[in-house]
Amino acid sequence: MPNEDQDNEHAEGATPMPRRRRLAVPVTAAAVALVIGAAGGAGAVKMMRPTPEMAPLTPVAISAMPVSSLVTIKGKVAEIYGNKFVLQDESGKALVETGRAGEEGTLVTQDEAVTVQGRFDDGFVHASYLVRQDGRTEALRPPKGPPHRRFADFDHRP
Repeated sequence: MPNEDQDNEHAEGATPMPRRRRLAVPVTAAAVALVIGAAGGAGAVKMMRPTPEMAPLTPVAISAMPVSSLVTIKGKVAEIYGNKFVLQDESGKALVETGRAGEEGTLVTQDEAVTVQGRFDDGFVHASYLVRQDGRTEALRPPKGPPHRRFADFDHRP
């Protein structure tokens, strides 16, 4: 008897829609939504990524450093103050801040010839890279910006 019911449906001219056609619209819509979501996510990640910090490779004279810009300076270490040191060339002196990498005061030695790449701002150079005379390069900053402070650190502020 089920065969008779099926024959009657076909006989009346009402052809059932194939299953493939019924699924094509939702599957296509899901695929389009997935592509749009992936493109939007990739764009958001690209905008949130920190900008790469690359200093010019040609060293500039310390006295000619442009304000608030990426610089490369070369000279000899004149004095060391914890995580900061004074770099001197024939044109003048510059205070170089090395961050956590230089906290022990052993990052550089006095009279050592180094090249520093970083950002000159607020009267001193925030070093990102230190290039030694033998060509070894040391990254002084974390690649993704400064580390986040723990929540407990916020409780003890003055």
